[in-house]
Parts: sequence; structure tokens; C-alpha cells
Amino acid sequence: MLGYIRLEVTRIRRDPGYVIMGFAMPVTMYLIFTNLGVAGDDRVWAALYVMVNMAAFGAIGSAFNNGSGIAEDRTAGWLRQLRITPLAPVRVVAGKAATGVLVVLPVIAGVCLSAALLNGVRLEAWQWISIVLLLWVGSLPFTLLGLAFGYLFSGQTAAVLNIAANMTMAIVGGLWLPTEGFPSWLRAVAEWTPSFGYADLSRKVAFGEVPEVGTALTLTGWLVAFGLLAVYGYRRAGRVR
Repeated sequence: MLGYIRLEVTRIRRDPGYVIMGFAMPVTMYLIFTNLGVAGDDRVWAALYVMVNMAAFGAIGSAFNNGSGIAEDRTAGWLRQLRITPLAPVRVVAGKAATGVLVVLPVIAGVCLSAALLNGVRLEAWQWISIVLLLWVGSLPFTLLGLAFGYLFSGQTAAVLNIAANMTMAIVGGLWLPTEGFPSWLRAVAEWTPSFGYADLSRKVAFGEVPEVGTALTLTGWLVAFGLLAVYGYRRAGRVR
């Protein structure tokens, strides 16, 4: 399975969409959000708060991008080839998911380095390590959802769904605007979204607080649900092709 993961990582790294949408865009948005119209203590707060949010946004986009090529693989017959190998469906999905987790790391590192080098964000070593690890491992549910879209829908439809899901999660999950400014009903909805829980775990660490167990459990629930959907999609793609 390691050979399969290496192949998938190489393919994604050569995708211009990964470089532009998954890396350059979140770093650029971070620098714009934290350097235009923000000053004084607000700028210090924004530099840290937005750092976590944009790293999460970029990681989610990269995780979804990992699944965008699945439909093309189906058309090319690659999935049929995989099904006649000794790799079980769960291992194929796991290998593709591992690829997604690997390719989000440069995005997270890029935003964090921008915060430290250009915006002067200073944290304890354990905070930096914890933030990167939480964002890295926590991207897995979104990788699985992107895979599910790729297995279940055509290439064009999957790409549209990935973009729509990314934008919706970014807005409703509070990655672009703090949920404190939301109406009470929308704030309640936001707290159940996977994107809110994903970023909130790292935000707590960034501001010296303890992440909430309930938030971690909610994100774990999304992980299980998206994982089951991805395995179902892989099995269904094999039956209909």
C-alpha cells in the first residue's frame, strides 16, 4: 500500500489546482485579512485567530482536492484495476485518505510560517506542535468526504460539490468570520459543523485554553460518517463500472 500512497502523492503534487487553491490562496487570504484594516491589539489577535482559520481552510481545500481526481480514475479504468489487486476496499480508501493527510501538511506549514515570519506571531514550542498536529490529523474527515464525492459522482459534479462543500463549511463553520457575530440560531448550527470543531480545537490551543472533549467527539463522529460514506462510494463505483 505504501507504493500506492507514493503514486497518489506524486500525482497531486503535480496538480496546478493543488498549488494555487490549496496553498497560495489560503496564505494570500491570511495576509490580506490580517494586514488590511486591522491595527493595534486587534491586529495581534487577528494574526493568531486568522492563522488557525486560514490553515484549516487551506487544509480542507487540499483534502477535498485529493478526491477530485477519483471520477477521472473511474473513467480511465483505474478503479477497476485496483479492484483486481489484493488491496481490500477499506485499504484502498485508507491509502487514498493517507495521501490526503500527507498533502495538507505543506498548506498548514505555509500559513503558520507566514504568521511567524511576516506577522510576528509568537507561541510556545508545544503550542506550535499541537496546532500543526491537530490541523494535520483533523483533516482526515474532509479527505474522506472528498473521496466519497469522487467515488459517487462524475468528475464535473464531484468538483462542484467539493468547492461548494469547502465554501459552505468555511462560511458556516466560522473560518472566514467569527461565529460570535452570527445570529444565535446560526451559531448553534455552526458549532455542529465539522469545520468549526476542526478549527476550534487548534484555536483553543493557540490562545492557551484546553480543547473541549465534546468538540473532539463531534469531529470524531463526522470522521466515522464520512469514512463509511467513502467506503460505500468505493464499493458502489466498483459495481456500476
